[in-house]
Amino acid sequence: MRLTTAQALVRWLLAQRAELPDGREGPLFPGVFAIFGHGNVLGLGNALEEVRADLPVWRGHNEQGMALAAVGIGKATHRRQVGVATSSIGPGALNMVTAAGVAHANRLPLLLLPGDTFVGRAPDPVLQQVEHFGDPSTTANDAFRAVSRYFDRITRPEQLMATLPQVARVLTDPADCGPVVLALPQDVQAESYDYPDALFAPVLHRPPRLRPDVRSLGAAADVVRASRRPLLVLGGGVRYSGAAGRALRFAEQHGIPVVETTAGRTLVPHDHPLHAGPLGVTGSASANVLAAEADVVLAVGTRLQDFTTASWTVFRRDVRLVSVNAARFDAVKHGALSVVGDADEALRELADPLGGWRTDPAWSARARAERERWDAHISGLRAATSDLPTYAQVVGVVNEASGPEDYVMTASGGLPGELIGGWRAVGESTMDVEYGFSCMGYELAGAWGAAIARPEGVVTTLLGDGSYLMSNSELFSAAFAGHGFVAVVCDNDGYAVIHRLQTGQGGVGFNNLYEDCLTAHDRPPRTDFAGHAASLGCAVFPADSLTDLSDAYHRAREAAKSERRPAVVVVRTHPSSWTEAGAWWEVGVPEVSHRPAIATAHAEVQAGRRRQVRYL
Repeated sequence: MRLTTAQALVRWLLAQRAELPDGREGPLFPGVFAIFGHGNVLGLGNALEEVRADLPVWRGHNEQGMALAAVGIGKATHRRQVGVATSSIGPGALNMVTAAGVAHANRLPLLLLPGDTFVGRAPDPVLQQVEHFGDPSTTANDAFRAVSRYFDRITRPEQLMATLPQVARVLTDPADCGPVVLALPQDVQAESYDYPDALFAPVLHRPPRLRPDVRSLGAAADVVRASRRPLLVLGGGVRYSGAAGRALRFAEQHGIPVVETTAGRTLVPHDHPLHAGPLGVTGSASANVLAAEADVVLAVGTRLQDFTTASWTVFRRDVRLVSVNAARFDAVKHGALSVVGDADEALRELADPLGGWRTDPAWSARARAERERWDAHISGLRAATSDLPTYAQVVGVVNEASGPEDYVMTASGGLPGELIGGWRAVGESTMDVEYGFSCMGYELAGAWGAAIARPEGVVTTLLGDGSYLMSNSELFSAAFAGHGFVAVVCDNDGYAVIHRLQTGQGGVGFNNLYEDCLTAHDRPPRTDFAGHAASLGCAVFPADSLTDLSDAYHRAREAAKSERRPAVVVVRTHPSSWTEAGAWWEVGVPEVSHRPAIATAHAEVQAGRRRQVRYL
């Protein structure tokens, strides 16, 4: 079949199918986000236009934003579908590097197709080309190498036949999942080749389920059986495996309390008697209390990052760690007894050697008792009176109006802690807190992708004023394309959570809240978020109080569905009211300072370091 490189790539995309979380078959690549330039408009652009009836192409307005929307598709479909984004060479390509970082840190599938300079080099230097004096083969796209799970530059049309199976492998492999970048020189995009028909045969991708080694299972069972206070930690790998039900049955069979990581939030029904809550700095005091007493931690599908482990102080120093993970890279961390395999398969097979073993019922009962104390604390925060709504109250309003088909998200600032710690699950795997890269701007762009992937419910994203100002162009993209979601914008006059970190570690407010920033004005301008969102084609619902907020949010939900465009709720929120889980987080406090408060904070960091579990 005589095709250009670009045409062959697009035909291959169309041929890839996926087994979706509900068992149905659908496209592996449900659509492409595109901003065309001279590096991709003719080759790839023409190829996409030829199949526009079969492969949706959504116009982005910022390359970073549209690529983050593509990431949102991967998360919202539990890694069963892959968002695609294409840009021209140069600034358009470099704008997508941040999105690649988000996908890489969170182990999410993403396919990026940036244009590239001419392989033939005859017209060099071309528009937007960066020239390296000692290496003419280096282009702007080499910046992707640090944040790609798989990178290739296609310099001949026939190279597609070797690289495309690897592209599919990485995007669908539970152990190796991450962003793929195919740099496409614009002359090669337009060159043709006689491709074999077999390259375009439909392929159904089902998630492979690696079964664990029998000996490692036996060793893990011995450790768990010898424990007196075991704790089951569920991470994102449980979600992507579809193993939430298996994990709960395992916990029930053996009476083991369950806690969740950030990526594992909403895997467990909130009121389940073994559910102790979310773990770590942004988690709950209930989960952290149990973690401090557990003698064995069975961590399933998690890389145990610092917010989950409170910089490795949330566990007792002599804890024994058993790590179940599809990626050996993660399973062997921290000296864990590693069980490499799919979460569902591993928990199913681990139950056999444990047989009828159960932990002490008094330990099992601690989960409900501690979580109910935490629930009472959260209820108190939601019911508190203040001049401005708090983040906890905003989360409560959204929580109370949400149902099992709805989906809630955030990414940066103070809202991750509020959402992770304060949310009460109403549906399984219905939360996306991007806290691996904590990318400001993901909140709006990722919500666009989630709304594409999850049309059956209402997608709600919560964000601060700082994130809104950093990246908001994809509100117009979503409004134009006809994808509705709700964005709750919490205006607290600046980067409040970083101000909290700054002043909480002995510093003074500086360059975070507007009142501490350099300005030539006695009365600096304020952003009219409602007016701005309306100008981007959104439905807008301002709220001046907690009562107004509830009404505004309900109306926004209706508008997002009926009008098929983003509905933005704008509310002024309290700048210094937070939900505290009582856990420590290691940060780099200066060792030398003229401020006594900073010296005190440094001493506290040193004390925290002495509590860390260095190697298990």
